[in-house]
Parts: sequence; structure tokens; C-alpha cells
Amino acid sequence: MKDPRNIDTAIIRALQVDGRASFLDIAKDLGAPRATVATRVQQLLDAGTVRVIAAVDPSFLGQRVIAHVSVVAEGPVRVIANGLVQDSDSVLVSAVGGDHDLIAEFRVANHEELHRRLADVRRLPGVAKIDTLIYTSVIKGFFISKYTGDAAIDAMDTRLIELLQADGRSSYRQMAGSVGLSATAVRTRVQRLLEARIIKISAVEARGAHGRQLSMGVGLNIDGDHDEVIGLLRTSSDIEFAAETVGRFDAVATLVGQSPAALFQTLEVLRALPGIKRTVSWSHLDVLKEDYARRV
Repeated sequence: MKDPRNIDTAIIRALQVDGRASFLDIAKDLGAPRATVATRVQQLLDAGTVRVIAAVDPSFLGQRVIAHVSVVAEGPVRVIANGLVQDSDSVLVSAVGGDHDLIAEFRVANHEELHRRLADVRRLPGVAKIDTLIYTSVIKGFFISKYTGDAAIDAMDTRLIELLQADGRSSYRQMAGSVGLSATAVRTRVQRLLEARIIKISAVEARGAHGRQLSMGVGLNIDGDHDEVIGLLRTSSDIEFAAETVGRFDAVATLVGQSPAALFQTLEVLRALPGIKRTVSWSHLDVLKEDYARRV
């Protein structure tokens, strides 16, 4: 663990699993000194390499439909990209290399709303074609907590969520000073929000043109038994996001790595699985929006 890049990668992976993990817990998992972890975390945050934020689960917000939209452009993509970024229902917008020029993820209440959003996208100047996938099941996603209950929140919970959306590692004492409760009361409320799966606190790593990490999207056509494929998508530390889909692919995934060689190695592991019939990949060149902090 002497290479700082390896330490940083391991720290970011730990924060993606639990954005509020303590320095001591991360240090124990990494086998590194606590002081080293504390210093590296602060440096990563200060540099903007990573952001730790809370995200409200889409199901709690009534966003029952999540769609992956790929756009083919006629000419430069900036105008299209700006339109996608400004749409309040888009959480991810990225310029990509491959068969398409841009991809976006939309979260909406129902299929009727999705149809309206897709019509808006088609009307953007320069859009030649769009292809849409609908997620049927999110296999792995650091900002999907899979809320299934009927919990209610009040104005104080909403205020705490807003503070955590701005800084997911804000201390209970800091939040208490902002909302006028004791640190113990704040801790109790935040733990309830987490345990009810209303929110998930995780890390967003800068990538593409402005980050240290490279990422690749992959569409998968799966033949026969999905279990082995789904198992790898769920457990691999080199796969950041995965979902089963309806459309031209059976599943999509986001691969991450610090070099093209690392991405290629993960892609080859996927291709070697017996259930994989075909893969189509695209490179994330510039992530223009990654914002999971939806208003409650």
C-alpha cells in the first residue's frame, strides 16, 4: 500500500461503500496508519477529486422509472449537452466515444413522464437519434438504497438531508449547530434515515477530462443463465454501476480503472463469462453532470 495512488483508490472505494466511514475503520481495512488515511481523505476532498454526498433513494421520491438515454449528434454536442445538464430529471450526463456521442440517465415518476422527457431530448438542436434503455433492476449503484418501506420524514429530517447532500461527512456536532438540535438527536435522525434506506451516503469520484479515474460503459447481451454474470457485476470492485435493462441490451455496467489497460482487463473478464453473448462499449470522455442530490 506504499503507492499513494493505490491508497487513494482504496480510500475512495471505502467511501463509496460508506461515505461516513471513520478514518480508523478505513485504516484497519487498508492496513494503513490512521493519520495517513485522514490526510489523504482531506486532500482528496480539498482537491475535488472526490465528493461525499447523501442521495435520496429514487423510490422514496416516487421516481419509479430510471432510463439510460444515448444520443447521436449532428455536429458538435455542446448545445445538446447543455440541454441535458439543465434538465432537472437528469442525474448523469457524459460525452462519450463510441457509437453515440452523449449519454444521460433520467429518473422520472412514470413512463408517461419519460416519454415527455424523450420528446424534449429529440427537440434539442443537433440531435440526430436517441436510443433508450429502461432499468428493470439496479444490480449495483452507490446511490441506490432500495427503499421499500412507508417511512415518513418531517421538516427537520429534510433539513438534515439537505446538509448531508452538501457534505456527507459533516459531523453531527456541525449539523446540530445548523438545525438547533443536540448532536445525539441529529445522530439518531440520520441513522434512522439510513436504516430506512431513505438516503445513501456515498462518494462521487471526478472522472473523465477532470479526474484521475477512467470509466467505460458497457452494454451486455446475455445468453442463458444470468446468475454468473449478475454475480460478477455485483461483486467486482472494478464495476461501479450495473443494471438489468429492457432494450437493445440485457444489462449495462460502468467499468472504472486508472488506465486503458485496466479497463480492458475488466472488459475481458466480462467477455470470458459463458453467459455473455456480445458486448458493446463506450468511453466516458467528459462527465458533464453527476448530481444525485434530488430535492425531497
